[in-house]
Amino acid sequence: MNPNCIKIDQNNLQRPPLAGTNLSQLNQTLGQLNALERIEMALNHLPGQFALTSSFGIDAAVSLHLLNEVAPGIPVILIDTGYLFKETYQYVETLTERLKLNLQVYQSPISAARFEALHGQLWHQGLAGIEQYNQARKVEPLEAAFKALNINSWFTGVRRSQSAVRKQLPWVELKNKRHKIHPILDWTDRDMYQYLKQHGLPQHPLFERGYLTVGDTHSTRSIHEVTDPEQLRFFGLKRECGIHE
Repeated sequence: MNPNCIKIDQNNLQRPPLAGTNLSQLNQTLGQLNALERIEMALNHLPGQFALTSSFGIDAAVSLHLLNEVAPGIPVILIDTGYLFKETYQYVETLTERLKLNLQVYQSPISAARFEALHGQLWHQGLAGIEQYNQARKVEPLEAAFKALNINSWFTGVRRSQSAVRKQLPWVELKNKRHKIHPILDWTDRDMYQYLKQHGLPQHPLFERGYLTVGDTHSTRSIHEVTDPEQLRFFGLKRECGIHE
């Protein structure tokens, strides 16, 4: 796999979707391609502007490196909930500097302290509280980012092996009238490890402490703190934060 073989300037990519091709046909085509070819097809045939969303989780360096090599300067959107681990903020700085990312950080206009004063610690208020928290601290800021940056198509680093919900995802889908592309949807943990090793990319620093997934400090647990992997996020009540549901 050699991401240097494709260099695309997304500023010149304002073409309409493939004429006469519906999402079903496009997904069938993308399923026959590798990750680089999926990215290239999306950049050439789906409507721009483009962005990559990243939570800067355990293996985030893979998608960040892959997309930034193919489309240098693509906006990388990070939603800062105000509750990220200090190691996540440090990882963001490390990768942004190393990969020369066009980082775009968005967050709720209400500070974390004010949010708690007004609503309490919603993550301790059951599934409904968690969903209300995710909507306010993650989903709404992401929508604001898309509107501010005029994003019509966005890439993610989600993979089918990560959760039951993601097993059902297609290569490309329409969500809120935007195309959402998952170029590494079929990658395994081994694929991720090999890519990281091949390019000398670091994993999130919390990986060595048993964190297999990383979100907010208040609702993320290491493998050493749970009896079931389903409890790693949101106390086992759910796995998705709302962005990929």
